[in-house]
Amino acid sequence: MPDTKRTATGVLGGLAGLVGLSAAAGVLIAATVTPAVAITSTAAERAITMFDNLPSVLELDKLMLPSNFYATDPTTGQPTLMTQFLEQDRAPVGFDQINPVMYDALLSSEDPRYYQHGGIDLIGTARALLSNAKGGAETQGASSISQQYVKNVLIQKCEQGAKTEYEVDKDGNVVLNEDGSQKVKISRDDALRKCWTDATTAKGAEGYTRKLQEMRYAISLEQKYSKNDILLGYLNITNFGGVTYGIESAARQYFSTTAANLTVAQAATLAGMVQNPNNYRIDKPEGSIWSNDGTTSFNKAPDGVIDEGANLVALDNLVTSGEITEEQKFAAADGYTSTKVRQLYVLSRMLDDGKITHEQYVEAAVWPITPAVTPPKTGCQNSVGSEYFCQYVKDVILNDPAFGDTPEARQELLARGGLNVYTTMDPRVQASAQSVMTQYAPSAADMPIGRTVPSPGRFGATSVSIEATTGRILAISQNTKFSEDASVSSDPNYSSLVFAGDATYGNSRGFPAGSTFKLFTLVDWLEKGHSVNETLNGTLHVFKKMKNSCEGDWYNTSNDLIKNFGGNKGRMGTPMQFTASSLNTGFFAMAEKLDLCDIKNVATRMGVTQGNGKEVSMTNLNSIIGTNFVSPMAMAEAYATIANNGMYCQPQAIDRVTDSEGVDLPKPTRTCSQVIAPNVAATAAYALQGVLASGGSGSAANPGDRTPTLGKTGTHEEITTWMVQSSTRVSTATWVGNVDGGGDITKTRYNGTMLNQIRFPISKAIQRTVDAAYPAGAFAAPDNELTKVQTVQLPSVLGMTMDAAKATLEEAGFTVEIGPEADSNQPAGSVGAQNPGAGEVAGGSTVTINPSNGAGISVPDVSGRTLDDAKRTLRQAGFGNVSDGTCTPTNDGSKDAKAKGTNPAAGTVVNRNASITVDYTASDCNGGGGRTNGPGNG
Repeated sequence: MPDTKRTATGVLGGLAGLVGLSAAAGVLIAATVTPAVAITSTAAERAITMFDNLPSVLELDKLMLPSNFYATDPTTGQPTLMTQFLEQDRAPVGFDQINPVMYDALLSSEDPRYYQHGGIDLIGTARALLSNAKGGAETQGASSISQQYVKNVLIQKCEQGAKTEYEVDKDGNVVLNEDGSQKVKISRDDALRKCWTDATTAKGAEGYTRKLQEMRYAISLEQKYSKNDILLGYLNITNFGGVTYGIESAARQYFSTTAANLTVAQAATLAGMVQNPNNYRIDKPEGSIWSNDGTTSFNKAPDGVIDEGANLVALDNLVTSGEITEEQKFAAADGYTSTKVRQLYVLSRMLDDGKITHEQYVEAAVWPITPAVTPPKTGCQNSVGSEYFCQYVKDVILNDPAFGDTPEARQELLARGGLNVYTTMDPRVQASAQSVMTQYAPSAADMPIGRTVPSPGRFGATSVSIEATTGRILAISQNTKFSEDASVSSDPNYSSLVFAGDATYGNSRGFPAGSTFKLFTLVDWLEKGHSVNETLNGTLHVFKKMKNSCEGDWYNTSNDLIKNFGGNKGRMGTPMQFTASSLNTGFFAMAEKLDLCDIKNVATRMGVTQGNGKEVSMTNLNSIIGTNFVSPMAMAEAYATIANNGMYCQPQAIDRVTDSEGVDLPKPTRTCSQVIAPNVAATAAYALQGVLASGGSGSAANPGDRTPTLGKTGTHEEITTWMVQSSTRVSTATWVGNVDGGGDITKTRYNGTMLNQIRFPISKAIQRTVDAAYPAGAFAAPDNELTKVQTVQLPSVLGMTMDAAKATLEEAGFTVEIGPEADSNQPAGSVGAQNPGAGEVAGGSTVTINPSNGAGISVPDVSGRTLDDAKRTLRQAGFGNVSDGTCTPTNDGSKDAKAKGTNPAAGTVVNRNASITVDYTASDCNGGGGRTNGPGNG
């Protein structure tokens, strides 16, 4: 086999005996570092050839770095760290940002000849190879800093490619567990652990191969980079236990300081850790540590008792020399004993190398290892006060293709990519929103439950504020405690769901929109040219049919009567009035003249979908008043669209994203587009301002700061309430109700306020804050054509057949209702009465026509006749129940009583059996109708 094809394992596996191995190691090292050395052994020649053929170029990937979320203070423009996401807690620093004592501690203990060798410590490496050849449990170290840097680079390369592997069947399909989850073959944690194991604990020929490859790469690195660059690279990449990587994070994690401010004692402690970081870490409770095999040991001596196996000779010597007392010895060792022993070794090496004075050595040796742990600020639970905003941003990164083509790629970018994510959150608005949410909305633990107060299921509340002109999300608040811990998922106090979001961003399904959904009927009404001042029949009645050109017309085949809130009987009124009072039957009357398909399309154009991402469904009467499950985020943006003159801006939570070096990266694409005509939006805003005005259904949420505000209330049965309002600058949606379960929030109080009413003070307080931070002006003036009172000529249909009358009225644009039979002189079965009567009426009015019973008689006009003649005329006309009415005295000298009029009045058509009274005048109203006894009448 040609030498170029031989592997390191093959060559070294063929070298027999300890002497051969030792010689090969020495020759390889000497030949590489000192080429002039003569080579005579054939085995050595082959080993060197193989060594030369090993890969020599090691690409240095970017370090795995935490991703940072920031909120920017609008008043100063300065970003503040909200939290981080990381696999490795690392904060790279420059060479001058590390106290030189740290370099001294590391080199004295790990590679004292660092600045003299060419990448390989000849003596240490030879010793390690000989020890390994004797069968040591682990491959011996003694690697140079350059080799250790190489090892860490290779580990990171391995970790970056480590993924969870799932079991597959013979057809290549992933095998599922009983619960439907994918069956794991190798977990990602196991894959990461294997990266470390392969790089540090390989035995035999594999260990030699790894060692030789490290050497080859180390030599190459030394030819390309300076010693200082390699040393800095090592201190920025190396592990210091757990997820702590790099000297800056280690200084913060263990001592709450920086690499620049490390003391001699602290630097020696950290330098001692790198040999076996998880065995010497000092951040575990009671000093417990985790060994490589996952078992627990104890690194702390309990009750001042020093571990008998600990090598504390250095302290004993100081006691003997009188430089420290026995008490100081016990104090120094009363803690993380194993780490203390390692630290004493590092200090002794520093002293021997002249890096520290004897006084510094004593001071550091007698110092008890005292951790001051500052753990990394990682995960949304550490974004205190803005946890749910943080989670929303996190979901954007994990789900938007701007951050990677696959979920795995996006997750890796978040945890390793060193992103700097500058969010849209306004700390002023966020603080106010969360404060008022905490004040008014109870968590599940605070819910009053008793015999007289029903449990409200899993109670929830949220608010979201959006800048209307940009779509920038300013704040998200929620009443639950944030946790992604699956063990508390059944506790209603905790949630990782963002109630304000949807299934994609927030993992929430949304909630029934209630009457906030009426917005889309109002907009469609205006788009069809109707006026907000048209008169409609909004009285409580059965609506028979709704047009739906998308999915087929809806028919009320069961004659269901859908009622108004609070038993309201409805009214004849206008969309202006219906909007202010949120009258269901009024909006049914509007929708009856529209197309449900068009209303759905309006919602879609304004960015509203169901919480699961599907289009809203408009298939029946109930959908008009908000049975669709939608997100508060979507509703806030829909009302913002009205406030923004019909311009819809997609919600965005991220202003800017950069890489770890500050270079801008693409962020999710969010656009603004005109989806509603400005005149329609302005007129809708005109109507919606009535909701916040005195007497409107949302007046309790009016911020009262003279800022023009539009909005809409919403209620879905007894489980959900909404308040959405907007200035021309900021829109806020507040939702309060049951996340799941069935409770009646209209009968449950918290701190004296009914739960269905807390939406008002929450929304009011938040909007006052945004009005102060984002001063707003007046809304655009409404369109005159869309606000005018429209009148039309209503024809008379009396005497027509019912069918002909109905067709005539509908053709003229009226809605027709059939009333009960009426007393009429029209032929029986024909139209005997209509209401309103013929003449000028509001366009779109509903006309009620009544079939005639044929029993009606028109009351004749008998005024001016004598009272007797008048009554006789009435009886001759067919009325059988005629009597005297009211008498009015007169002084005209007339002896005969005269009729003034009748009740019912002349011309009125009434039943022949109706009571008719005749009012009259007489000179003597007390004389029996004014009549006197004349001659011959006795």
